[in-house]
Amino acid sequence: MTDWRFKLLYDGECPFCRREVRWLQRLNRHGHLAFEDVSLPEFDPELYRASREELFGVIHGVFPDGRIVRKVEVFRQAYRAVGLGWLLAPTGWPVLHWLFDGLYLLFARYRIPMGRLFGRSCASGTCGVANLKRHHK
Repeated sequence: MTDWRFKLLYDGECPFCRREVRWLQRLNRHGHLAFEDVSLPEFDPELYRASREELFGVIHGVFPDGRIVRKVEVFRQAYRAVGLGWLLAPTGWPVLHWLFDGLYLLFARYRIPMGRLFGRSCASGTCGVANLKRHHK
């Protein structure tokens, strides 16, 4: 039986993602949140019935039963796993859900250039979907 209640699939090349993961790891005192870096060459996206393009396009998370969620729902579940679910609960309210998912999609699309603006570069100098060729070698 596993102790984790939710697993965050994140892009370890993304400067914003790395920062968020480090913060969540510090808060993860009970081990209810697991982390898996989808940018590692040995990562197999087929384990999650997804392609690298899908996983780099938007954040994904998985429950121990194999159920997969995407976009802002991943953050809601990750925060819930570390005891801070109340912080993101409003992002799931019917009136706000579509707005936050839309804002997240904009962020996901431009996260790498935005990271450069804030002085945060990718670990290898390239990130996300643009870096897929490296993973397929």
